[in-house]
Amino acid sequence: MTTTTAPSAAPESGGVRTSPGEWPIVADTISRTIRRALCLGSGRPELGELAEVAEDLRGHVELLLVEARERAGCQSPTGCEVHHITARFDGIEQQTRRGLGDGALSAHVHVHQLARDCQWLLAHYTAREGW
Repeated sequence: MTTTTAPSAAPESGGVRTSPGEWPIVADTISRTIRRALCLGSGRPELGELAEVAEDLRGHVELLLVEARERAGCQSPTGCEVHHITARFDGIEQQTRRGLGDGALSAHVHVHQLARDCQWLLAHYTAREGW
């Protein structure tokens, strides 16, 4: 799956970056989705709810990953840093392509990992740090 999926929640005003035809990156919306995903681990949510949150997280991750790769391309990190960054981005991208799995535990683990990847990307995006 190489298409970019927009989060199911409608974009809000106040997005940091927007180009024609793109969804804006809205840190507050992404943070709420991350919190929701991490809170799901404390209960017994239905698989449908996990699937919905996973889809929202995938959309956010895909938007942030495009931005992260663009920023990383503008930087001139050392060879070791380039490998580390590229490997992290590739791992995050692979995680977005995985499904929820066969059971509730698999779905919980997948949603939690997507939330942590999204959290990492958002932290770097909002801090405007180098990659």
